[in-house]
Amino acid sequence: MSLFKARDWWSTVLGDKEEFDQGCLCLADVDNTGNGQDKIIVGSFMGYLRIFNPHPVKTGDGAQAEDLLLEVHLRDPILQVEVGKFVSGTEMLHLAVLHSRKLCVYSVSGTLGNVEHGNQYQIKLMYEHNLQRTACNMTYGSFGGVKGRDLICIQSVDGMLMVFEQESYAFGRFLPGSLLPGPLAYSSRTDSFITVSSCHQVESYKYQVLAFATDADKRQETEQQKHGSGKRLVSASSVFVLGERNFFCLKDNGQIQFMKKLDYSPSCFLPYCSVSEGTINTLIGNHNNMLHIYQDVTLKWATQLPHVPVAVRVGCLHDLKGVIVTLSDDGHLQCSYLGTDPSLFQAPKVESRELNYDELDMELKELQKVIKNVNKSQDVWPLTEREDDLKVSAMVSPNFDSVSQATDVEVGADLVPSVTVKVTLKNRVALQKIKLSIYVQPPLVLTGDQFTFEFMAPEMTRTVGFSVYLKGSYSPPELEGNAVVSYSRPTERNPDGIPRVSQCKFRLPLKLVCLPGQPSKTASHKLTIDTNKSPVSLLSLFPGFAKQSEDDQVNVMGFRFLGGSQVTLLASKTSQRYRIQSEQFEDLWLITNELIIRLQEYFEKQGIKDFTCSFSGSVPLEEYFELIDHHFELRINGEKLEELLSERAVQFRAIQRRLLTRFKDKTPAPLQHLDTLLDGTYKQVIALADAVEENQDNLFQSFTRLKSATHLVILLIGLWQKLSADQIAILEAAFLPLQQDTQELGWEETVDAALSHLLKTCLSKSSKEQALNLNSQLGIPKDTSQLKKHITLLCDRLAKGGRLCLSTDAAAPQTMVMPGGCATIPESDLEGRSIDQDSSELFTNHKHLMVETPVPEVSPLQGVTE
Repeated sequence: MSLFKARDWWSTVLGDKEEFDQGCLCLADVDNTGNGQDKIIVGSFMGYLRIFNPHPVKTGDGAQAEDLLLEVHLRDPILQVEVGKFVSGTEMLHLAVLHSRKLCVYSVSGTLGNVEHGNQYQIKLMYEHNLQRTACNMTYGSFGGVKGRDLICIQSVDGMLMVFEQESYAFGRFLPGSLLPGPLAYSSRTDSFITVSSCHQVESYKYQVLAFATDADKRQETEQQKHGSGKRLVSASSVFVLGERNFFCLKDNGQIQFMKKLDYSPSCFLPYCSVSEGTINTLIGNHNNMLHIYQDVTLKWATQLPHVPVAVRVGCLHDLKGVIVTLSDDGHLQCSYLGTDPSLFQAPKVESRELNYDELDMELKELQKVIKNVNKSQDVWPLTEREDDLKVSAMVSPNFDSVSQATDVEVGADLVPSVTVKVTLKNRVALQKIKLSIYVQPPLVLTGDQFTFEFMAPEMTRTVGFSVYLKGSYSPPELEGNAVVSYSRPTERNPDGIPRVSQCKFRLPLKLVCLPGQPSKTASHKLTIDTNKSPVSLLSLFPGFAKQSEDDQVNVMGFRFLGGSQVTLLASKTSQRYRIQSEQFEDLWLITNELIIRLQEYFEKQGIKDFTCSFSGSVPLEEYFELIDHHFELRINGEKLEELLSERAVQFRAIQRRLLTRFKDKTPAPLQHLDTLLDGTYKQVIALADAVEENQDNLFQSFTRLKSATHLVILLIGLWQKLSADQIAILEAAFLPLQQDTQELGWEETVDAALSHLLKTCLSKSSKEQALNLNSQLGIPKDTSQLKKHITLLCDRLAKGGRLCLSTDAAAPQTMVMPGGCATIPESDLEGRSIDQDSSELFTNHKHLMVETPVPEVSPLQGVTE
């Protein structure tokens, strides 16, 4: 917005619900007073013709009754008004009014009044021309170099130029290749008509060429002859063209003299003479209610208007030169000038007084205490009030849908089930703009994820249902879904409402993505979970995944995911351990997590509150690093494929341009196998595009598997070091910061930055590490060695007593206590070694992850013994 508004000199609103356009405004001494004072002539699409002569008593006054010299209804819509020497035998100015099917020329005269009502103005029809074609716009001038009179040229909707020599019709010519009429102007210096064709080309036609050509009504030329009759611009004067986003000035040879790129949408413009020699001033109005004044391409002034101008003129009104007259499409007519009004306000002097710094220090400390107390509180408003506004609950159906809602699945031969989830909204007060959004982890999909309610009355209940099913051939990283509700609570002060958010989580059944399978004796990846309670029958933990045995004790169970991978779960009969094994490392996550959750629920039902799980094996970092490397390799491949695709696309467009040049050439030349090269490049572009899509699908699957493995590693670290829920939340925030993985911001660089922050704050071992600066820009790394080193270092420092926290006080080095009351292990020279030595010496590469006393491999039908 401009700081300078247009100074309102005089303004008025024309009629009621009338419409106006760029040709409806004209300024001229239409009544031939000879004093150099212009009148404002306005015509509307409703057929009203008005003539104003503003005489404001003071600046900013509205229109008075005597300002309106004439108002007459001409019945037909007025497309354009112009003033010139249109009547033969006289050089007096007359008014030309263009209707859709008629051109009328009037004389405007005034009679001196002898009473207080003032002068009387009237118009008299001098002549009119009935048009055979529907008119669009017109221009006028001394065509052919005639002296003392003006001729009129009208452009019809179908592209015909009709020339009238005052009272008589001269000739008509069709513009070659015209589809839609464009703007029309006349250059007296070159004696030519200038327009813009449907091809967005500026074209110029000499009047002499048009006058001596065959008449349009009798033309019999072919289409080629019509295209050849147009002449290019050969004038010495400049031509100004205003586009949707650009402003052009063309030289006399048709070249661009200058161009101004606009950052707004223009609505009208007017070039006029500048006081500086060799430059042109231009007024450009836009749809932001702004009027910009340019000297060539330099912005000299910007001013705010109260409306969007569709027509702008500059004239001399009431002895005031350079008045800017603007007209909007709904009839706001304003006369304004540029400038500012000086401010007469002077700020009062501030009484100087001595400052009491002791009091200021006390006040500052009190304010800091208030800020600290506010930061400690978790909620801005009372929790009970917020929760009472809207209660959200979700219920997952215990049974599958009778008719599966799964469509377009990519799982294979298995029948993919679906389960129904119902979310209930119950509000206490009136709410509005309620939007319910459902989120699940891919490849799980929903039959509906967005639900909107405009209004909910108090004590109202709404229930929505949707189905969830597995679409991909791989397992999701989580079986937890989230229902988020955003709404507004209207108040007396704020009828639009205060925006708020409420949410609830729901857990999907394991059987949605997993089926009973055959247990396997061997597997590539194994891990063991220790507990402090006696083993529980797997039949009690996983009903529906195995048949009940005679002794009601099932200690081995197989799971088969819908994607095809197998997982085996074994429970020891004599010890308090459970083993999970699979051929894929990431597939261990869902069963391991489900086992721990169901064990906790089982013992809670028994009234046992001291149940705990632990992990005493080695953290499987090598298997985790393999998944990281595979994901990173797909990212690098995707970057290379996109770069190669961009190169082939540039090559394809270059070949197209060369072929187009050959085809446009009047003298045919051999293609020199450009068509063959174009076809080959096109096939390469298609093949590369398919490769990019395939790599993106593989990258998405790899990211999902990486998230599953990351959840498993976080779980094992938490059990290994007995981390609290807050510390596990910090690990999850560091290792799982992204919901989506893109080329611009990927998982590797984001996690590396988060781990670097933890290592230099709460896990730092010296003040020297705290002083290290992190890179502020995230970009795809060259390799994953730095990330793997930071992950290994994180586990090492946690093993030596380090604890995770977000408090700034924890950044200082401090003596930490190991579980069991042991003192902190001194830092070794581990960080100074290479990453290969770190990972090989501290976390060995175990394909079989077991505790110190291993559980022997058994057949699925035998029990597990020590």
